[in-house]
Amino acid sequence: MPSKSVVVGSAVGLHARPAALIAEKAAELGSEVTINGVDASSSLMIMTLGAGNGDTVEVAGDDQAAVDTIAALVEQDLDA
Repeated sequence: MPSKSVVVGSAVGLHARPAALIAEKAAELGSEVTINGVDASSSLMIMTLGAGNGDTVEVAGDDQAAVDTIAALVEQDLDA
């Protein structure tokens, strides 16, 4: 299973808006992707991680392209 360690880039961490944007994209990919073991297509599950700006998380999934896509979003400041 492909995985990638990434640093959370959003100033507010993986909170409401960033989590929603990541979950929306993950749902579109049609491939299972997780962040620290939780379903990346669920914004509520992403928020339960409590990951803050600068924290390192593990993005994993069945498809390398899907993992790379979600990892890139996690690294961005999505709350800007």
